[in-house]
Amino acid sequence: MINTAGSNNNMMSPSSSSASASGNNSQSPCLKTYFKTPEGRYKLQYEKTHPAGLLHYAHAKTLTQVTLAHLKDKPMQAPSQSSSSLGVSSSVRSAAARILGGGNGSRALGFVGGNGGSKAVSSSSSNKVGSLGSSSSSSVMSNSNFDGKGTYLVFNVGDAIFISDLNSQDKDPIKSIHFSNSNPVCHAFDPDAKDGHDLLIGLNSGDVYSVSLQQQLQDVGKKLVGAQHYNKDGSMNNTRCASIAWVPYGDGTFVVAHADGNLYVYEKSKDGSGDPSFPIIKDQTQFSVAHARYSKNPIARWHICQGPINSISFSADGAYVATVGRDGYLRVFDYKNEQLICGGKSYYGALLCCAWSIDGKYILTGGEDDLVQVWSMDDRRVVAWGEGHNSWVSGVSFDSYWSAPNADGSGENNVYRFGSVGQDTQLLLWDLEMDEIVVPVRRPAGGSPTFTTGSQSSHWDSACPVGTLQPAPSMRDVPKLSPLVAHRVHTEPLSGLTFTHESVLTVCREGHIKIWMRPGSAESQSCNSESLLSTSLKEKPLTSGKAVSSSYKR
Repeated sequence: MINTAGSNNNMMSPSSSSASASGNNSQSPCLKTYFKTPEGRYKLQYEKTHPAGLLHYAHAKTLTQVTLAHLKDKPMQAPSQSSSSLGVSSSVRSAAARILGGGNGSRALGFVGGNGGSKAVSSSSSNKVGSLGSSSSSSVMSNSNFDGKGTYLVFNVGDAIFISDLNSQDKDPIKSIHFSNSNPVCHAFDPDAKDGHDLLIGLNSGDVYSVSLQQQLQDVGKKLVGAQHYNKDGSMNNTRCASIAWVPYGDGTFVVAHADGNLYVYEKSKDGSGDPSFPIIKDQTQFSVAHARYSKNPIARWHICQGPINSISFSADGAYVATVGRDGYLRVFDYKNEQLICGGKSYYGALLCCAWSIDGKYILTGGEDDLVQVWSMDDRRVVAWGEGHNSWVSGVSFDSYWSAPNADGSGENNVYRFGSVGQDTQLLLWDLEMDEIVVPVRRPAGGSPTFTTGSQSSHWDSACPVGTLQPAPSMRDVPKLSPLVAHRVHTEPLSGLTFTHESVLTVCREGHIKIWMRPGSAESQSCNSESLLSTSLKEKPLTSGKAVSSSYKR
């Protein structure tokens, strides 16, 4: 079992990993390709994976994380080269065999790479199949995406970072970046970056890089280009980068959490060389902040806890940052004022993940107690526990694109949809409606608790003082939630999930990603695909009668 977001435990030999990857490339017959919700079916539209033969595990096994990256200005892709580009790998060629069948009933339209651009594919007969409406002999990806998007998936497996086109049904990534000295374990993307450096990558060695995603896509090599290097060779901290995040509205500021309980604040506009002038931490059990004496990175060190930090998450406005760690505590800080606001302990064991609601009112956590905890910022305590997982909860997220069927559009959100994934290979969806939740009434001395419905604020004690960490509550004192949906989505333990406007993305720890289309989205995509195929066939015949793949439309 695995216990941190970049754990060195649970190592696997390359041969067994390759076998596992091979087995996961095809949909397991025991797994359904859809799941039902009150609003309709979510359908498995297609999958993303990586060429297993390119992986190296010399630096230990790591968990796959996925970052969604939307480029506002889509790059012109570099020429496809079979020797250096994953775009013409044997896996892509073999995709021709499943072209017209698509992925689980989806329609296919043509090899699409670089968010809709053409991808020249060499076959045994030396024919080339381009995307619809583009020259079949062109070897440069034109980025004429059908839906006008430039959305990519950045994910880590072994010693590599892979980049896949979200809007292409091609399983294989369009770019790989390999690291020679350590494994990448975490990453983050800033869509509003001003100077081009929008992608952060943290390594198992503690090294941190900032790069331009667009520049990486334009380069044909397998190494980082134009990178800024921070904490080089672990000069400031040689423990694993556990989590990394851009500060919302921070103008290029980002934070890196390490496995020794320290969090460092960086400004990408400043020199990347380390400043070793931070004082010694006197009390490892207490929160403390130290600032750099010189104008170098990192500009500040926050000592959060004794032991590893497993995950960090900023509220949407950047006002607060939440951390969870091996000690089982959620901690919420006022980022600007560098102050601990509140927090509390899990029911049992470490906390592994956390996420904010879009309005900043609630925080989700999950961990080794198999529970999904809902924390209220107003009450500064746990207000609900989600019971449904059979193993550690490894990923949680609010679905900010979902709205209740009876929502009046007033902007006041009374029902929240969120999801969780775990090492039990299940995706669970939950609805949180605070007005309907059953909450315990304050227990009389020597008596038994009674229950009622309504706001928890009127039944529990007033909010705890600022800076207080709450102990683990009694199981009988916290309201319980049951999942709306429980669906086994992978054969391997899951490591994360992401919600988009059209889909839900799930990823297992071996680096296999599945895209589940929301009700209505899959049908819309199928209709758009049929229309595009019909139009293209009228305008220009294809060099091969079996043209493939298409991106979906919003």
